[in-house]
Amino acid sequence: MTKYLISFPSGAMVIPEGDFQAVVDASHAVVREAKDAGVWVFGGGIDESVPPVLVDADGTATAGTYPQTRQIEGGYTVLELPSYEAAVEWAAKIAAACRCAQELRAFQYDPES
Repeated sequence: MTKYLISFPSGAMVIPEGDFQAVVDASHAVVREAKDAGVWVFGGGIDESVPPVLVDADGTATAGTYPQTRQIEGGYTVLELPSYEAAVEWAAKIAAACRCAQELRAFQYDPES
């Protein structure tokens, strides 16, 4: 089975005033469904209040990021699924719950996992 990353940037999730709890409830329902189906690997939102650091191989930590990843934020879900079509179906469920489009990417096969 392949692991898929389903994600969205913070700015894509625009929730009308008064609808926040409905989005939370819908999102939690999709997470429960994925866990019950046995496809859940990991999910969560980036804590944007904690600044990123770049860590070198020697352990040196420097404030900031790679220039091309300066905007990593938002929500991320990793599911392990039998097909690309199944990944599209789960991404659609998450998009409906979060009320914003989701980006879908496949992880490369890792024979050790």
